Amino acid sequence: MSNTNVLSQRYASPEINNIFSEAGRILAERELWIAVMQAQKKMGLSIPSDVIEGYEAARNNIDLGFIKQREIETKHDVKAKIEAFVKASGKDEHIHKGMTSRDLTDNVEQMQFKKASRIILGRYVSVLRHMLDRASEYRDIVLTARTHHQAAQPTLLGRRFSMWAEELLTHMTGFESFLNAYPLRGIKGPVGTQFDMLTLLGSPEKVHNLETMVAQSLGFEHVLNSTGQVYPRSLDYALLSQLAFMGSACENFAKGMRLMSGYELVTEGFKEGQVGSSAMPHKMNTRSAERICGFSTLIKMYTDGASRLAGDQWEEGDVSCSVVRRIVMPDALYASDGLCETTLTVLSNMGAYPVIIDKEVDRYLPFLASSEILMTAVKAGIGRETAHEAIKHHAVAEAMSMRQKGVAPQLSGKLANDPVFKSAGITEAQINGILEDKKHFVGNAAAQIEQVAKKASSLLDRYAEDARYEPKDIL
Repeated sequence: MSNTNVLSQRYASPEINNIFSEAGRILAERELWIAVMQAQKKMGLSIPSDVIEGYEAARNNIDLGFIKQREIETKHDVKAKIEAFVKASGKDEHIHKGMTSRDLTDNVEQMQFKKASRIILGRYVSVLRHMLDRASEYRDIVLTARTHHQAAQPTLLGRRFSMWAEELLTHMTGFESFLNAYPLRGIKGPVGTQFDMLTLLGSPEKVHNLETMVAQSLGFEHVLNSTGQVYPRSLDYALLSQLAFMGSACENFAKGMRLMSGYELVTEGFKEGQVGSSAMPHKMNTRSAERICGFSTLIKMYTDGASRLAGDQWEEGDVSCSVVRRIVMPDALYASDGLCETTLTVLSNMGAYPVIIDKEVDRYLPFLASSEILMTAVKAGIGRETAHEAIKHHAVAEAMSMRQKGVAPQLSGKLANDPVFKSAGITEAQINGILEDKKHFVGNAAAQIEQVAKKASSLLDRYAEDARYEPKDIL
């Protein structure tokens, strides 16, 4: 008994599943055969019109049982599919003329990868739009930033989202360029020289025209000129690397959500009836954010697998890559699809807890403002190192007291009463005045949110329909 691909069954959308389904692949192969026949007829090859019409009429008549049985007998999947299509059409054997198996399989696979990648790019456009929406929504919430997971200078919660959005935007722009330049293998024959098709059609010009027509029918603008039996598997590595780059940006977002949720600063959303823990009913786990991290890890694993195939083809080609590619290529696209849908779900359902966020800022602000207090002391005539030592002494003592005794920090009063600060005339009121306006500590954070949104606007405009996409229900 065979088992179902869990990525396909549980996480991938119908659009991606249709592309890589067994019937979907056979249909794509038949469309390529028909496109080649039509081009060959235009180039002067004698193929009756009613034959092409017969194959077109039989395009969807797919007998999977017959194909499986013939593959068992012939030990050749393409041979079995040729026989099945001829049988379904009831016409003479005019398909696959001048072609080798890789003229069919490599081109169809590239078409599948590009078609699925275009859907994935569209999903990421929606992810980017949702991230920027959150950046705008949370632009006025001052948040304790963290470096090395330690409290650092204040930032804006919206600025944290623009940070993730900019990372994603950078890689989306690269992915868009990659897909536009992605070259098709083309109709090259057994070793890449196009000898069989040249013999069939009679001139290099006709072979070139046929290949151009076929490429356009598959949605490609560029074709490799001098590839071998298989196209370079480094192209697979490059494609999956692009998917890994974009997944990493979403993984950074998801880890941020997990960490912030642990401090009860945000929630990824918790629907009625949902269970966070079978043992502790109060828990509202970040299950979806964790899933995003898992998808990203999978994509990086598949990318590593594709890297092992890059540069590993013998002479004009071999098929030692077949087993690996049949797994890592579609599964990386399934995982990317699931990652996008889950990221969109979190972005759509999440919420912030400004009261808790504000309390955390108040807790750390006296320490986070120490650099400005230091500059105030220097302006008052205190030597920098002298002021630094005094601030360090009281800040460390107050931090330890806060952690060990649970008391609120009294750093302003302690500094004002320190002989060094007192002699310079720096009062507690003056120090508290520095702490009153929390927003002035965030520097250019608000402007940076606007800058990222502006930078993303042209891409969002190019894919306006994709930007409007909203996630479906996920498990």
